[in-house]
Amino acid sequence: MPLKPWDKTRIDSEKKLAQDYGLRRKSEIWKMQSVLRNYRRIARGLAANTDKEREKILLDKLFKIGLVGSDANLDDVLALTIEKLLDRRLQTIVFKKGISNTIKQSRQMIVHGHIAVDGRKTKWPSAIIPLADEGKISVYMGSKMNGGKQ
Repeated sequence: MPLKPWDKTRIDSEKKLAQDYGLRRKSEIWKMQSVLRNYRRIARGLAANTDKEREKILLDKLFKIGLVGSDANLDDVLALTIEKLLDRRLQTIVFKKGISNTIKQSRQMIVHGHIAVDGRKTKWPSAIIPLADEGKISVYMGSKMNGGKQ
């Protein structure tokens, strides 16, 4: 929940994000902002302590998710945006791969069980998809959209 409930600029930016990414409610934006805030907090702590081992663990994790490049540093983690994180959601990836016609249709297909990641049915549009699994997203074999029986 935001500290200033009636901040016009925040309301407008959240409304645009919700529209662009087909989100159902603003709490989805707030959860993603919280995840991003936690990554930034960890990066600031690592920059202060200069712990190279934990820094490498964080950067590897963010690289696997697809948020930073392979040659990233802590400044790249601190520069992450909410849009970059929202682009890694299953709903957005299904739409960008062309499986659905609209962003809202991709959400409906996921919730109704028509989308599979690596052959397993997934019903969570907010799932963050790693780069390795991005190519494994398809229509579920048992789905009526695929001619199967449910």
